[in-house]
Amino acid sequence: MGIRDIVSVLTQTPTLLALKKGMQPRPLEERDCFAKSVQNNALQFADKSAVIFEDQSITWSELNQSANRYANYLSSIGVKTGDVVSVVMENRIEFLQTVIALNKIGAIAGLINTNLRGRPLTHCIEVTKSKKCIFGSELSEALEEVKDDLSLSEGEDYFVVPDNDETNLNWATNIDDAASSASDSNLEQTDHVTLGETAFYIFTSGTTGLPKAAVLSNRRFLASAMLSHKAGLKCNQKDRLYICLPLYHGTGLIIGVGAAFSSGASMFIRRRFSARNFLPEVRKYGATCLIYVGELCRYLTNSDAKPDDHVSPLRNMMGNGLRPDVWLDFKKRFGIKRISEFYGASEGNVAFANLMNKDCTIGMTSSRVALIKYDVETDEIERNDDNRCIEVEFGEPGLCLGHINPGAVFEGYTDSEATEKKVLRDVFEEGDAWFNTGDLIKEVDVGFSLGYSHYQFVDRVGDTFRWKSENVSTNEVGEIINGYHSVEISNVYGVDVPGADGKAGMAALRLSDGSTFDQDDFAQYVVKELPPFACPVFIRIQNELDVTGTFKMVKGDLKKEHYDIESIKDPVYVMKPGTRSYEILDANYLALLKSGSAGF
Repeated sequence: MGIRDIVSVLTQTPTLLALKKGMQPRPLEERDCFAKSVQNNALQFADKSAVIFEDQSITWSELNQSANRYANYLSSIGVKTGDVVSVVMENRIEFLQTVIALNKIGAIAGLINTNLRGRPLTHCIEVTKSKKCIFGSELSEALEEVKDDLSLSEGEDYFVVPDNDETNLNWATNIDDAASSASDSNLEQTDHVTLGETAFYIFTSGTTGLPKAAVLSNRRFLASAMLSHKAGLKCNQKDRLYICLPLYHGTGLIIGVGAAFSSGASMFIRRRFSARNFLPEVRKYGATCLIYVGELCRYLTNSDAKPDDHVSPLRNMMGNGLRPDVWLDFKKRFGIKRISEFYGASEGNVAFANLMNKDCTIGMTSSRVALIKYDVETDEIERNDDNRCIEVEFGEPGLCLGHINPGAVFEGYTDSEATEKKVLRDVFEEGDAWFNTGDLIKEVDVGFSLGYSHYQFVDRVGDTFRWKSENVSTNEVGEIINGYHSVEISNVYGVDVPGADGKAGMAALRLSDGSTFDQDDFAQYVVKELPPFACPVFIRIQNELDVTGTFKMVKGDLKKEHYDIESIKDPVYVMKPGTRSYEILDANYLALLKSGSAGF
């Protein structure tokens, strides 16, 4: 390591010291919430831009006032501290107004994936015992399909937010009209909201069953937002964050919006990512910081390069899932000075962040963590003769655990049984408790680093994989597929696709006796029952499926064979990008897949 590298690391020291002090857990009974941050920004940066969205721009003062109108109206109709309100809305200014308003009155925003339809959507609203549902008119059809299955009352519990359209639903109240005459003054009750109170339920696919509602307290939101603001993006009120990730997810919401709330920086938000518009918008709106997921960066890296791609105001970025094979190319091509990759789960008690700008790492952590031996083939934790877990050697991938203690509380899910399943006990000594991340991580040598260990993400384990920046539960998908009339049993797993980020879903099916595979009818079924990211990309038809003596599905050989029709005799079907139908996989398309040119 040269002098320049040492100097670069040493310049991080003041930030790290300030961060260490700021990350000390604050008392749960202390009064504070992110809505207070918005109110402070409205005082300090009243006329400065808070959000730019499509053809709209709103200042911090205007954002706070509009949120106050929503909050005062909702309070007037009985929404109170601790009540859960489902929020189903695409990225737009009104989404921010809504979640700020709910936080002002101490209510909990249940943030629902806008891709969900049918049973998963019903489940997410019902499992949190939502008292109300606020949705964007762009998603009214999805709500209309399930409202008869919900416990909410038409005309009383549904509130629609118009999306530049005339919205007249006889079963939902237009919240803009209803709140138009409400006070735009700050609410007294906001001053009484505490750090220990729940701010959000963020849904995450677990290893079994339907999506689970992960609990996110005000304390954890504010701590993570401060981490992003001060140590990751290093932004202030003069910066502008480019956010095109869905705000119902933790990355866009906490790392992006949270950093803006914490710092007073403005936000440029999009409904969804567009590679074609990315650089023109960055340049037009002066975006200095990017909130990313790895798939977004891979997509941009694979797009046609231009000589001036590095000419833009972008300098820093923070997000997760940027793999080493994309990292350096992306950084060089787009002229990025600082990449703060982080790692963490919405429900977890451990987080890593690349705060020292070390390439290709998830950085370091202030949490107490352990990397333990895990047998990927048998899908089991290895233990010694005393039935204790075994820590891996330096550089060896291990299952990452986060120690549970008063300073690192595992907030878990609304379902206590699901929460307990993520806890490992008696790991190294009797009575200890650790959060099981379900991920393999390894410690890496990054040279001079002020004594801080640095880590690198390796892969997920078990029955969950990531695709399209979403966690996919193989058990959940398998249960849905098993409900199809001609499927006797299915085995779902993730497979690698060259050039794509994450693992694509694949399902091996054994059909009922006398049944044939109707690919079009089956496609209609899975598209109706599953969100797009969970629909299997590949289908393999088998006469028999391997199971263990305890009837656990054997996935090892299936994962290795994946969709390679040159080495397996079973027919394989594929759902190509941009389609919602299956077609037989042939040699020509297999060649495209292997070359990374299939468009995934």
